Amino acid sequence: MELINFGFWVFSALMGGFVALNLVLIKRANEWYHISMVSRRIQCSLPPGDMGWPLIGNMCSFFIAFKFGHPDSFISNFISRFGRTGIYKAYLFGSPTIIVTTPETCRPILMDDAQFKQGWPKSTSLLMGKKSFLGLSEEEHKRLRRLTAAPISGQKALLVYHEFMKDVIVSSLDELSKAEKPVELLTEIRKITFQIIMHIFLSCESNPGPLIETMEKEYANLNCGLRAMGINLPGFAYYKALQARKNLVKILEDVIDGRKARKENNMIVEDKTDMVDLLMDVEDENGHKLENEQIIDVILMYLNAGHESTAHATLWATLFLHENPHYLQKAKVIDETLRVVNVSLFTCREAIADVSIGGLKE
Repeated sequence: MELINFGFWVFSALMGGFVALNLVLIKRANEWYHISMVSRRIQCSLPPGDMGWPLIGNMCSFFIAFKFGHPDSFISNFISRFGRTGIYKAYLFGSPTIIVTTPETCRPILMDDAQFKQGWPKSTSLLMGKKSFLGLSEEEHKRLRRLTAAPISGQKALLVYHEFMKDVIVSSLDELSKAEKPVELLTEIRKITFQIIMHIFLSCESNPGPLIETMEKEYANLNCGLRAMGINLPGFAYYKALQARKNLVKILEDVIDGRKARKENNMIVEDKTDMVDLLMDVEDENGHKLENEQIIDVILMYLNAGHESTAHATLWATLFLHENPHYLQKAKVIDETLRVVNVSLFTCREAIADVSIGGLKE
């Protein structure tokens, strides 16, 4: 019996070693394949890093860090393994990727429009829409931003909604202060932010009710898919996000069609405080107005940009002020929050040609 047990453990150890060896070889082969694709046409060395597993790359460790652990641990792992170089190679969202983490390496990439363009994953661009900023050429991007910036975030627009924002925030915080049990602060801030944004964009349609609840639920599903693997199969977050986008587009199409019908019937409200109305009326220098698809994609894009960043910035500001109450007396609370923690996880750029940064190729 002892001989049988000994043989079993020896066999298990050999099999375990065989499997581990094969896994190492698979990772090495995957890295060799991707590096060989570019090494033949460049003179400089590629940055240090890890290309992960075939097909999925580093996405498993990325998701674990950002969804279940500490987001900084993903980059910290590269730093501990390859040193504090500020630039690493990886495989994320279905393509080989260069990660830059320091101001010195980020600055030339973010400021050089001749060498770099927007390079968001295809899955993210599909969720945000073809007519959003993510999928446009440089010239079209500038045009759309010029047309939409003032109606949405200009000084006049902010003054119109300041009182409403103040009332919603004060009443919501007052209600939370009366809660008999602890509340999840980020969840509550998200609800407050969503209510304010929906009022700004949809005006009378923004009163708390079935529409807002439906849109908030669909938006939550859409947001979960923005940084998920682009697997369009039932059961995956990306599939659910695509369905949520379709539902949101249908809701917004109905709103826009209703506004157009009112205008055709001369049922126009003189005091415009609604971003849908303003976006429908905005014209470029040639007298061209935005198409319905552009309006919808702009709304969804600004909703995503304003909702998550505002909620997380408010959360971090609250935590920092709680731990450092003396900063409450200073006027740079927001700037200090953004210096200490970045509310945007990352941004994406695509190199138009081979670029050397610090002697390393991108």
